[in-house]
Amino acid sequence: MNDISLPPEVATDLARGLQAMGLDTALATPLLAYLALLVRWNRTYNLTAIRDPREMVTRHLLDSLAMASHVDSGSLADLGTGPGLPGIPLAITHPQLQVTLVESNGKKARFLREAVRKLGLGNARVAESRAEALEEPGAYDNLTARAMDTLAGIIAVGGHLLRPGGQLLAMKGVYPHEEIAQLPADWQVLEVRPLQVPGLVGDRHLVVVQRR
Repeated sequence: MNDISLPPEVATDLARGLQAMGLDTALATPLLAYLALLVRWNRTYNLTAIRDPREMVTRHLLDSLAMASHVDSGSLADLGTGPGLPGIPLAITHPQLQVTLVESNGKKARFLREAVRKLGLGNARVAESRAEALEEPGAYDNLTARAMDTLAGIIAVGGHLLRPGGQLLAMKGVYPHEEIAQLPADWQVLEVRPLQVPGLVGDRHLVVVQRR
């Protein structure tokens, strides 16, 4: 797989998005390196259905970073991370955050290991495993899941990974009234925060859930 060059508009879109979100525009350099790697691998391994790099900036990078201000340290398990979303952008943004990228798909896990290596992310590791099979009970301050199941479903497969007092930070679209109503009795929603993603049409919310 040969190296590729991203269109110049991609860097412009990312810089504008970072600025609008109050994030350091210097983060564009490692984020673009990650994006170029994702675009290159995606041509062969079909890691994501989104193929346009400019669309990836909005729907992958900026969307992932919309929760950056809500988690900046401690340990985070990103369940069903796919090609590393939101885990890799969060690891790039917060070097003090210890991120475990949990992914059971072999080709995606291979990409993740290469991305962690190429980007020099000493604060990220790959767990090639289903979330429910990950034997690290109580190991994490936070869990996140960007495109994985309902709130109750995420808790069912990953709730054991949270330490006492730890939180699930679930990224959702519209306000998930039904999912909240179906939470197990021993879990509660602490808050639902609207997220602003530059260039993204539609609602985004971060749902913060904790064991009672």
